[in-house]
Order: sequence, then C-alpha cells, then structure tokens
Amino acid sequence: MEVESTLSSYRIFNAVAEAGNLSKAAKELLISQPAISKAVSKLEQSLSVKLFTRNSRGVKLTEEGALLYEYTCSAFEALRLGEESIKQRHSLGMGHLKIGVSTTLCKHLLLPYLQNFMEQYPHIKVSVECRSTQETLALLEDGKLDIVLIGKSYRTRRIEFLPLKSIQDTFVASPSYLENLEEREPGITTRPKDLLQRANLMLLDRDNVSRLYVEDFFTKHNLLTGQTTDVGTMDLLIEFSKVGLGVGCVIKEFVEKELKEGSLIEVPPSPSLTKRTVGFAYNKLTAGNDSLKRFIDFYKGEPHV
Repeated sequence: MEVESTLSSYRIFNAVAEAGNLSKAAKELLISQPAISKAVSKLEQSLSVKLFTRNSRGVKLTEEGALLYEYTCSAFEALRLGEESIKQRHSLGMGHLKIGVSTTLCKHLLLPYLQNFMEQYPHIKVSVECRSTQETLALLEDGKLDIVLIGKSYRTRRIEFLPLKSIQDTFVASPSYLENLEEREPGITTRPKDLLQRANLMLLDRDNVSRLYVEDFFTKHNLLTGQTTDVGTMDLLIEFSKVGLGVGCVIKEFVEKELKEGSLIEVPPSPSLTKRTVGFAYNKLTAGNDSLKRFIDFYKGEPHV
C-alpha cells in the first residue's frame, strides 16, 4: 500500500472500530458504505489478518484488530499534537533564527537591536555566531546561518543587503600619549601624515575587513605608516588607546562616550576616511524561514541611519 492510501485506510479502520458499524462510520466520514467495506477488506488483505468479526448488530474488533487500533490511536494522536504544535508555533511566532556577526558589530550594533526584536518576538530562539566576516559569509552561503551583519562591500545576486547604520573609521589617542608626542616633536599632532609615521599605530588584525579597508585608504592616498601593532578586537583597541599605548584606528560611533568625556581625542587623517555602511544580509534563495521573515519585517518597521 502507498503511504497516502494506507493512512486513509487506517482512518477508515479507526472510524469503523469506534462506531462498531459500517453504515454509521460511512455517515461520519461522508463516504459510501461499499467504499468503507472495500477499504477494510483491502487493509485486512495487506496485513493478512482479520480485523473485524461481523454480526447482526455491526462489527467487533478481533484480537489483532484491537492491537492495531491501539497503535493507530497513538499515531493519530501524535499527528493531532503535531498539527497543534505547528499552529501554536506559527501563532506565537515561535522559531529559530541563526545570526552571524563579528565580535565588534555584535556588541555595539547587534545586541541593542536584538533586545528590541526579542521584546516583540519572545518565543523565537536566537543563536549568534561570532566569526570573521569571511567565515560568516561562508556559513551564510552554506545555509548554516539565516542572516548576517556585515559591511555593504560584499554583494552578489543571491545576497540581499539591508542597510542598518553608517559608521566612520577614525584615529584616536589618549591626551597623555599626544602630549608626549608633542613634547618630542612640537606641532606633530596638527600634521596627520607625520603623526601616522611617528606614532605607534594600532590596527585590527590583518584578516579583519576594517583593517583591509584602512590599508586600502593608506594606499589610495599615499599615506605612509611607521610602527604598527596588530590588535585582536575593537574593544582591546579602544582600551589600548585609552591607556596611552598608541594611536588606534577605531570606529568613531563606538567611542562616542570616550570622546565626550575626554579620555580619548580624535586625530583624524586628512583626507578623512569615507563612511561605511553596515547592515543585514541574507540569501534570497534560502529565505523561507518564518523567523527570518519576522526579523526582516521587524527591520522594515525600525528607523535606520
């Protein structure tokens, strides 16, 4: 028997077992009595057993029929619970959303955004993978992530980009570090090109997208640098700059507090770096996830800069 016909036969079998009468089961299922009788006979033939004994008042389950009835009842109850679960999941917005992001963007942009999303959709489970941009995009294309937070530079026909925020790369240092430089070479802090060559320039690791962007900027404008120190994360870069270890290349929006309170001073190059846009990207070919659709709808209802 094919699965579909077997399922139909079992439904008929259950109806007959519960009604104890072929004609009554036929009325409940809105099909003819001959069709009921034929389905039961076909099921008995496929199982090579008698499922019912007939008498003047109707039918009665045989020992084998009673055993089968226990299993079919459990199976249909499991199907009913499954259907209810799916309906409840849909009505409550339950689901699982897998997001990829770099450590820097996760802390400063994604977490505040997710807080608002989770308040609106508390039943959606969210998993966050903190990886490099290259690793994140590879996981997205493999279908292991639903959506990622990255810079706008990456785009293919399959990838849809939703801009979230503009960011500005800049250089910062502590007041004490700049004072020491100024004492050694008066006026250096007003000469951006000289400052980049004489200061200990702290940059993110070489495989970081922000690092590649800044190095392209140096090359494009023929800016030479002196001693450089590679730092693993943006947070460490900010802290190293605050304690006076050098001039750090950071994202301005992530040090607004430090700039306002004066623990860091901005020393932007000339010309300034062009602003970049970061946003959410997802694969249009695999965008059938209900949780992803809810996230995109949430995004469309939020203001962005």
